[in-house]
Amino acid sequence: MSNPFVRIVEPLDPKQPLKKFFNLSKLEDARYARLPFSIRILLEAAIRNCDEFLVKKGDVENILNWKVMQHKNVEVPFKPARVILQDFTGVPAVVDFAAMRDAVKKLGGDPEKINPICPADLVIDHSIQVDFNRQSDSLQKNQDLEFERNKERFEFLKWGSQAFKNLRIIPPGSGIIHQVNLEYLARVVMDQDGYYYPDSVVGTDSHTTMIDGLGVLGWGVGGIEAEAVMLGQPISMVLPEVVGYKLVGNPQPLVTSTDIVLTITKHLRQVGVVGKFVEFFGPGVAQLSIADRATIANMCPEYGATAAYFPVDDISIGYLIQTGRDQEKVMRTKRYLEAVGMLRDFKNSSQDPDFTQVVELDLHTVVPCCSGPKRPQDKVAVSDMKKDFETCLGAKQGFKGYQIAPDRHNSIVKFNFEGHDFELAHGSVVIAAITSCTNTSNPSVMLGAGLLAKKAVEAGLTVKPYIKTSLSPGSGVVTYYLRESGVMPYLSQLGFDVVGYGCMTCIGNSGPLPESVVEAITQGDLVAVGVLSGNRNFEGRVHPNTRANYLASPPLVIAYAIAGTVRINFEEEPLGINASGKKIFLKDIWPTRNEIQAVERQFVIPGMFKEVYEKIETVNKAWNALDAPSDKLYTWSPKSTYIKSPPFFDGLTLALQTPKTIEDAYVLLSFGDSVTTDHISPAGNIARNSPAARYLTSRGLTPREFNSYGSRRGNDAVMARGTFANIRLVNKFIDKQGPQTIHFPSGEILDVFDAAERYKQAGHPLIVLAGKEYGAGSSRDWAAKGPFLLGVKAVLAESYERIHRSNLVGMGVIPLQYLPGEDAGTLGLTGRERYTIVIPEKLKPQMNVQIKLDTGKTFNVIMRFDTDVELTYYHNGGILNYMIRKMAS
Repeated sequence: MSNPFVRIVEPLDPKQPLKKFFNLSKLEDARYARLPFSIRILLEAAIRNCDEFLVKKGDVENILNWKVMQHKNVEVPFKPARVILQDFTGVPAVVDFAAMRDAVKKLGGDPEKINPICPADLVIDHSIQVDFNRQSDSLQKNQDLEFERNKERFEFLKWGSQAFKNLRIIPPGSGIIHQVNLEYLARVVMDQDGYYYPDSVVGTDSHTTMIDGLGVLGWGVGGIEAEAVMLGQPISMVLPEVVGYKLVGNPQPLVTSTDIVLTITKHLRQVGVVGKFVEFFGPGVAQLSIADRATIANMCPEYGATAAYFPVDDISIGYLIQTGRDQEKVMRTKRYLEAVGMLRDFKNSSQDPDFTQVVELDLHTVVPCCSGPKRPQDKVAVSDMKKDFETCLGAKQGFKGYQIAPDRHNSIVKFNFEGHDFELAHGSVVIAAITSCTNTSNPSVMLGAGLLAKKAVEAGLTVKPYIKTSLSPGSGVVTYYLRESGVMPYLSQLGFDVVGYGCMTCIGNSGPLPESVVEAITQGDLVAVGVLSGNRNFEGRVHPNTRANYLASPPLVIAYAIAGTVRINFEEEPLGINASGKKIFLKDIWPTRNEIQAVERQFVIPGMFKEVYEKIETVNKAWNALDAPSDKLYTWSPKSTYIKSPPFFDGLTLALQTPKTIEDAYVLLSFGDSVTTDHISPAGNIARNSPAARYLTSRGLTPREFNSYGSRRGNDAVMARGTFANIRLVNKFIDKQGPQTIHFPSGEILDVFDAAERYKQAGHPLIVLAGKEYGAGSSRDWAAKGPFLLGVKAVLAESYERIHRSNLVGMGVIPLQYLPGEDAGTLGLTGRERYTIVIPEKLKPQMNVQIKLDTGKTFNVIMRFDTDVELTYYHNGGILNYMIRKMAS
C-alpha cells in the first residue's frame, strides 16, 4: 500500500526535484508545534514509514496526540535511521547473522536474504587493554597484543564486512564507538534513497545516548533487538513521557562538564526517569558546547532515562563545521531542520514545547565533584571526599560501605616496587585512568587535564611509579590537539602516555596491577582505589583489586594520582611538596576556564578532524593484512575457541510451539536490589578457577591465552560458563560474595554453571529471584543469552532496567514482576521452594499470571510482555526465531 501521507512530500530545493522530504509543517495540525522535539523525530519516522502494516495511521495519530497518549501505555513503532555496534556486542551479532543464514538454508529459504537492511556501523573499540603503560611505546605494544589475542575474531569480523551488505567495520585503533559516532558517523540529517529525514540511531551499547547531545535521537538496545532493526523491523516501544530538564545560569569558573553531568545524574535518579525521555531546554543549554552536551547525554543510562536529548541549534550546526563535515551538506541540514520545525533556539522560550513535567538546574550551583565508590549516581563533592570515604570505610557493607573495623581504618602495608619502598593504606590510589568517551570527547576537560599536568610538572610534582596511570583517547583527534597544544610531554612525564584508542579501563580492560601492589592490597585487605574519567564504577568492574572506584573529570584524575590517595582535602592539604620544600595546592595548578578556551580555540580545528577521519578505514596496516574467507556462508571451525555456531536455532521448525506452563522450577539464584548486567553477563578477565577456565584448559589453552570474556562473546560454551561468574555476586543462598549457589536436590554448594548443568541433566527448569532494578548497567545481550543457555525460563523481580527486560523477551525468557507493594519478603519467599508458573493459552500484554509453590502457597505476578509484538516474539521462542521463520517462509 502507498504511504497515506504522500501529500506532504515536496522537494527541499526546487532545483533538485528528486531530493524530497516529508514536510511536517504541512500537516496543519496545531499539536505538532507543541510536541517535544524528540517526539517530533518519532513522528517523522512513523509518517515516512507508514505502510498500514508495520506502521499504521493510528500509530501516527497516537504520536501526534502525545500529550494525551503519553499516559496511556500505548505502543508505537519506531524505525531508526541506522544501527551502531561495538565489537563485544558486534561479534555475537555477526555470529547470529551467520547462524541465521545456516538456519534459513536448512528451512529451505534463501540464506542471502539475511543481510542488514538498515545501515549498520561496527566500531572495534572494546578489545584493547592496558597491558603496558608509562612507556613511550605502550600504544604499539598494547595494539600488537590486541591483534595477537583477537586475530581470529578480527578475521571473522572482516569476513562479515565482506559477506553482508550494508555493514561497515571501523578497524581497531580508530577510537571509541560513541566518539567516532559524534565526530564522524553522525549525519544529523540523512540523505538516503531520495529523501531527507532526521538521523536517528540505536546501538548495542547503552551509552549510544551520547549522540543525543548533537541532536541525533539515539539510545542503547539489546544486541538481539538491534539485529531485528538491522533486518528491517521497527522497534516496538511504549510512547514515552518526556521530562523537560531546564538549564539556567552559568557554570562557575572551576566547574567542568564532568561535574555538571555527575550532578544531573544524581538529580535525575532522585526525580525518577526510568523508561522516559529527558529533553534539555532553557537558556543554560546555550552556555554548553556540543562536547559538554554529549558528556551529559552519554551518562543517560546512569540516570536511567531512555534518551537524553538536546535538540539541534546553531551551536550544533557550528560543531558539524568544526569537525570537518562538508559545508554544503551542513547548510542543507540546517535548511531541512528549519523547514520541519526542528531547529531550536534555546534562548527563545516561545519555542518551549509541552513536557510531562519540568525540573530545573541552575548551573551556577554545581560544584566540583566525583561519584562513588560503587555507583555513578552517588555524587560526592570534592570538598567532602576525604570525610565521605572515611565514613564508607566503617559503614555497613553496601553501596556506601565496606564494614572495616575501626581499629583497621589506618592500617598501612609496606611494599617494594622496582627497588624502592612504598606504603599502601585504605584509600590509596592504584589506578588513575583518563578513559572513556564520556570525557575524552570533550576538548575542554582533556586540555584542562593537559594544562594541569603542565603546571604540576613545572611546580615539581610527580606521580608515584606504582600507580597504574593511563590515557586512552576516544579518537586520534584528541592526541592530535594534545600534541599540537604542547601539553602531551607533560602528561607523559606524569605517566599519562597514550596506551590505546578504545574503552580500556572504563569497561574493565585495565590490565594487571604490579604483583607487589596486589600482594600489599591482599595482605592488608585494603580498600584500594581506582579514579577514572569513565561512566561506570560498579564494584568488580574496573579491576578486581580496586574495591572503591570514583568517577572524576580528567583534571581530577591527575590530581588524585599526584596525591596518591582520596583521603585528602584539597582545600586544606597540599597535593605535594616540591624539591624546594614548597607546598603545592590544587588551586595553584588548576587552569581557568579562560585558559582552556583560549587553547581550544587555537588548536581544535576542522583540518584535524578531516585528516584523522579521511583515512580511518584504511590506516590500520595490521587490519589491512588480515586474510578473511570470501564465502557467503561461514565455515565454522570446530577447533575455534572464539567463534562457534550457537545452539539457539537447533531443532527450529517453521511451526510455532504452544507456550507451556513452567512446572516445579528450582530457584538458581536469589538476589537483592541493583543486580547489574556486570554481575550477570560474563565480563572482564577469566578467573583461573572458573568453569570457563576449566573449559578452555580442556581445549588445550594456557591461562595467558584465556583473554577476556568480552573477547569470547562469539563462543556460547565460554559465555554460558561465565554467566553469573562475577566475583562480587551476592547470592542470598550463600553467606559470602562469589559466583556460587546451592544445588538444592543435593545440598551441595557449586559454581553457578555447574549447578545449572546438574539441574538441566535432571530435566529441572530454573528461575531467578531478584529485587529492584534487575539488569541495570550496560546493555549486554549475553546477560539474557547466558541465563537462557543455563536453563532459566523466567526471572521474578521487583523492577527491571529497560534494555535488559527487552533482551530477556528477545531470548524467550519470561520477565515476571511482583504486584505493587509485594516482594519476596512480604510474600515470605525463601527461594528454596519449587515454583510452577501457570501460562494461559491466550496471552495479552502485562497480564497477571499465577505462581503455585510446592508449599501450597499461590500468588499473582505481572507478566512483563509490554506489547503485542513482544508476545509475538515469545510465541516464536524469541525475536531471532521470529525473523528466521519470516525470512524462510
